[in-house]
Amino acid sequence: MDAKETIARRIALELENGDIVNLGIGIPTLVADYLPKGKEIILQSENGVLGLGPLTQASETVNAGGLSASVLPGGAFIDSATSFMIIRGGHVDVTVLGALEVDEEGSLASWIIPGKKVPGMGGAMDLVVGAKKVIVAMTHTNNGIPKIVPKCALPLTAYKQVNLIVTEMAVIEVKADGLYLQEVHPDYTIEQVKAATAAPLRMAEVTVMKGVQV
Repeated sequence: MDAKETIARRIALELENGDIVNLGIGIPTLVADYLPKGKEIILQSENGVLGLGPLTQASETVNAGGLSASVLPGGAFIDSATSFMIIRGGHVDVTVLGALEVDEEGSLASWIIPGKKVPGMGGAMDLVVGAKKVIVAMTHTNNGIPKIVPKCALPLTAYKQVNLIVTEMAVIEVKADGLYLQEVHPDYTIEQVKAATAAPLRMAEVTVMKGVQV
């Protein structure tokens, strides 16, 4: 199982029956392929779709990342203004988005890549303050450089809004007093996770990452 699949599978387990969930571009879009059976989870896309299904090549519908996606029976197409009314009105239970950096206070930077053209932060700034729960889906490092840091160096997308960080190495909860390591992938040790994390990690009852095929 590669890193992206590991992250997507683990995040899918966080979703509850009846949740309205927004999936951002990149790794988050893969979560749609691993939704738990027996639960009704409604995927919302800010480009104007309610009821997205798994990714597919045989669809004219695209998600917010421009990838072809299926639409489940009962799904609806809405205009952008209505889509953002849902987001800003607090009707999204969970948003899953990628990040370039997350710090120990739960602030995140996700939209400026140094040296590259910047298209803007899109709907991320609305989603992270409008959703009831914010989950960051990202690789633990950028070519060995930690992405979980004491303080974000890049311009912020949002201040103190992240609730949970899921990487290919670990699951980390953001609390008022810092970052708590909850789960570790069986291919790694706690020491390896700490070494790949620039921010200090507090130890809760650390368990093996859920949803991982050992």
